[in-house]
Amino acid sequence: MGATQEEGKMATEGGGCCLRPFSCEQGLLSRPDGSAAFLQGDTSVLVGLYGPAEVKVSKELPDRAALEVLLRPKVGLSGVIERSREQLLRRTCEAVVLGVLHPRTAITLVLQVLSDAGSLLSCCLNAACMGMLDAGLPLSSLFCGVTCAIDLNGVIVLDPTTQQEQEARAVLTFAIDSTEKKVLTATTKGSCSVVEMQQCLAAAQHAADTIFQFYRDSIQRRYSKS
Repeated sequence: MGATQEEGKMATEGGGCCLRPFSCEQGLLSRPDGSAAFLQGDTSVLVGLYGPAEVKVSKELPDRAALEVLLRPKVGLSGVIERSREQLLRRTCEAVVLGVLHPRTAITLVLQVLSDAGSLLSCCLNAACMGMLDAGLPLSSLFCGVTCAIDLNGVIVLDPTTQQEQEARAVLTFAIDSTEKKVLTATTKGSCSVVEMQQCLAAAQHAADTIFQFYRDSIQRRYSKS
C-alpha cells in the first residue's frame, strides 16, 4: 500500500481551546496488513496491524476474532501504565470491529510510541483507527481519541502537552464513535466534578467532528491519487 500524508490544524469554536497540528501517513510498513503513523503536535505513534490471521487454539474464540493490542514505549519495557492503556485500546477496538465476520482468527495491533509530548493515549487511539482503515477491517463505525486537561483555574485545555498535563488538576481521555458521538471508553486521572466532566465531554465531542473530517479527507485524497 502506498504511503500518503495529510496535514491539518484543528480548533474548537469559542473558548480559545485548540488541538495541536496533526498529520497521518498510512501504508508505511510492508509486512503488516495495515499500518499508520499519527502525529499530534510532537506526539507520534506508529501502528502495525496483523490479521485476521490464524490463531492459537488456546486463544481461539468460536464466535468472533480474538483481538490483541500491544503498546510498546519509546524506551524500556512495557509496564503497568502500558498494560492499562492496552486494555482501553482493546476495549475501544472491540466495540467497533465486526469480529463476528472472522471467527476463530486473531487480529493483533502493535503500537510503537515514537515520541510523547502529551495526549499520548488519544494519539494511540487515532493511530489505531487509521491503521484499521488501512488494513480494510470491517468496522461498525470509526472512532477517535480526545484528551482534555482541567487546569487549576478550571479552564479546559484540549490536546494538552506534557507540561499542561503535569500542571493540570485532572486529565480525561475519551474514545468517541463517529456515528452517534457516543463514548466508547473513557479514562480519568485526578479529580473533577460531574459538571466539569460533562463540559470536557462536550468539548471532546465537538473536537471529534473535525478529527473525523480529517479521516475522511485523508482517505479520499489517498485513493483519489491511485
